[in-house]
Amino acid sequence: MSDEEFMREALAEAREAAAAGEVPIGAVVVADGRIVARARNRREELNDPTAHAEILALREAGEKLGGWRLGRAALYVTVEPCPMCAGAMVQARLGRLVYGARDLKAGAVESTVNLVRNKAYNHQVEVRAGCLEDDCAEVMSRFFAERRDGDGD
Repeated sequence: MSDEEFMREALAEAREAAAAGEVPIGAVVVADGRIVARARNRREELNDPTAHAEILALREAGEKLGGWRLGRAALYVTVEPCPMCAGAMVQARLGRLVYGARDLKAGAVESTVNLVRNKAYNHQVEVRAGCLEDDCAEVMSRFFAERRDGDGD
């Protein structure tokens, strides 16, 4: 599968998050050419501030792959990761990150800071930005537009 095909899987997770009233961010982890984990934001559902799609997907991937070092894995996420999630990627020694839409307010890959390729850390993550960016941004825009229009919580 291509980056775009894996990102479409992450977008499906994001849409599920939106349907559940969560901020629509989805993620999948790929290792050896197959999806080993998938997740969506679940902060509201779990009452957990750390229940971001990326964190949940990394946890599941570690369990399925039998270790916390995810150097052979790639994480596909619909929105540029926040500082918490970017830090988790460095801690997991993630091999590659592919993300869709930029987060100009809280993105920690290139928009506000660059935590995943910071030479001060013992690991840097390979990054591809902007994969299906318009589709990923549209899911977020629609979710927040519906909230502003009173269709959401």
